[in-house]
Amino acid sequence: MLRNILATIVGFLVAGLTVHLFENVIGHNLFPLPEGADPTDMEWIKNNMASIPVGAKIFVVLGHFMGIVVGMFVAGLISKTSMIPAYIVAGIMILATAFVTFGLPKETWFVAAEIVGVIAGFYFGKTAAQRHVFN
Repeated sequence: MLRNILATIVGFLVAGLTVHLFENVIGHNLFPLPEGADPTDMEWIKNNMASIPVGAKIFVVLGHFMGIVVGMFVAGLISKTSMIPAYIVAGIMILATAFVTFGLPKETWFVAAEIVGVIAGFYFGKTAAQRHVFN
């Protein structure tokens, strides 16, 4: 029981760190935001979505995908007895992705990529986590 709680918490934290790594560390360094941009200000993002580089947007999609995969993998690795922690991590990450995707104005390609990304992320994350559960 405690191991599954720990697996859920650590899996979620690792998922969040993975998203941060892809979006902010890699994406914003390879594709800098415009001068004066504040990626923590949702109003700024809403009003300036067109000025955000496409490459930065691609790294957002990659970050959401990888966050689900890595978070589920870590949750399964720690739990060893249940897939529930991995599913909880995936559920939280999918809801967060949906909130960001549908809460801000996005191009059609971006929304489609996010949908495909979370489905693929869940599939690959589930596969990775299952390799460590019940072994």
